[in-house]
Amino acid sequence: MVRTVGVEEELLLVDAHSGEPRALSTAVLAVAERRSEGDSAFEPELHDQQLEFATEPRRDMRELADEVRRWRAEAAESAARAGAAVVALATSPLPVSPSVGQGERYRWLADRFGRTTQEQLTCGCHVHVSVVSDEEGVGVLDRVRTWLPVLLALSSNSPFWQGRDTTYSSYRSRVWGRWPSAGPVEIFGSAERYHEEVQALIQTGVLRDKGMIYFDARLSHRYPTVEIRVADVCLDPADTVLLATLVRGLVETAAREWRAGDPPDPAGASVLRMAAWQAGRSGLEGQLLHPRTMRPEPAADVIAALLRHVRGALEDSHDFASAEQALMDVLERGTGARTQRELLARTGSLRDAVAECVSRTLG
Repeated sequence: MVRTVGVEEELLLVDAHSGEPRALSTAVLAVAERRSEGDSAFEPELHDQQLEFATEPRRDMRELADEVRRWRAEAAESAARAGAAVVALATSPLPVSPSVGQGERYRWLADRFGRTTQEQLTCGCHVHVSVVSDEEGVGVLDRVRTWLPVLLALSSNSPFWQGRDTTYSSYRSRVWGRWPSAGPVEIFGSAERYHEEVQALIQTGVLRDKGMIYFDARLSHRYPTVEIRVADVCLDPADTVLLATLVRGLVETAAREWRAGDPPDPAGASVLRMAAWQAGRSGLEGQLLHPRTMRPEPAADVIAALLRHVRGALEDSHDFASAEQALMDVLERGTGARTQRELLARTGSLRDAVAECVSRTLG
């Protein structure tokens, strides 16, 4: 049976003319609710300058692609009626003073974490893949750890922060890392150990609940899935589908290794932090740490290694040819980070670059 996969995407709300973020999520959500007659896929996020949607679980990647494009188009139409636009950028290129949403949970975060919460206007992409049990899920988590920085590099889409080039491809990943539970983790070995660790973190009193377990990959506390949380939101919806395809391939490959008794790669969390930093810094424009050796190699070679690693799973789900072509496309044109920098170089204006990204968000 082919595993189901679902995607959660966070989008920025911006002024259609200036490109500056606008705190209009309440108005946009109200429009979306009316348009959908109560069946909206959209939810508020931490800041009023963003919103989130979630797809249904899908087995067919063409259906997932259709749904991602559909909800992006619905978000654009609802935003337009509320006087804004949506754009799939993982950070705002233009300066912004984010406003935290009014929900009780969001106010708690603002009181507890201060500036970390205030500055956390970032947009990610979370991919859920079904697992049959927590034991299988933890077996997967232990075996995908070393590959997650490669997914970050592929999705990198946040080179600008407060009007300046950060020199990073994914500055979102650096900002996100300020949360106390964010980032890579050590090998758990069993579901029991995983749940003990989660409970220990909550009992410190630093975190509010399981929803604040911000590991790069975790067991979902709401669904029977593994949730991969490492990626930037992708500018091109085709890259979102590629990301979901590769994540499902990684999960299936890891599950097969777990069932066969193959041990996970032993890299520690400290080394994985180096790999994540390198991926966030260079994206696909330089070197990445190879997941097998944790030594620097050209990004294209590491991407090729990822494709080889998941080939069997992708062939079984009939996704290999499309994934191979999509990876070739990304390597040729670059990620959203490169696109943003190229648009700035061509137009000389971050506002014009954002305006172009608004149209590219729809694919």
